[in-house]
Amino acid sequence: MGIHERKEREKERRRQQIMVAAKRVFSVSGFSKSTMEDIAREAELSPGTIYLYFKNKDELYASLSVRILQYLSIRLKHVIENKDLQPEQYIGALKQAMLDVYDFDPLIVINLFQLQSSETLKNLTPELLEEIVELSRSSLEAMANIFKMGVKRGVFIDRHPFALADTLWALFSGIILWEESKKIINENKDYLKPTLDLAFEVFSRGIAR
Repeated sequence: MGIHERKEREKERRRQQIMVAAKRVFSVSGFSKSTMEDIAREAELSPGTIYLYFKNKDELYASLSVRILQYLSIRLKHVIENKDLQPEQYIGALKQAMLDVYDFDPLIVINLFQLQSSETLKNLTPELLEEIVELSRSSLEAMANIFKMGVKRGVFIDRHPFALADTLWALFSGIILWEESKKIINENKDYLKPTLDLAFEVFSRGIAR
């Protein structure tokens, strides 16, 4: 292993160390109350070192979403490549893929949905913003291709595939954020899975021909 390769590997290791620490801090204190100093303390690094890898808290916050978007893209790809499914079965497969992504890391999924509706995106480097946009676009395109196939085969109503993908994504993200907000009032109430089951059932019936 060359010197350059070792330096790059160490740089990536340190970057992951910071992101793991940030996730712990955000989960305990929330984004608004967390500081870069808190994250540096959790990572056992100096604040100056943190700023070598992330220019601000917004960029660190957004970087956590990249990993979950990558996993979402992989799961959706698996759904598309499953040739044993009939078009009408793809809605259930999409629901399972999204739930798998949520179960993989609920905190970061919620972080992703909050990020999409905040001003944080304006504070990111062009490179990070482009990566997030491209991964999001790839996932929506994968869902749209499923709806396009269903429309073509006469299983789904004739609507624009990307509009259907946007609707399903909004349904999924909206329910998760809503149910999460309800838990703030009463943490013992967790109706996420039953509500998502109902929402996907209604959506599936609504687009069926």
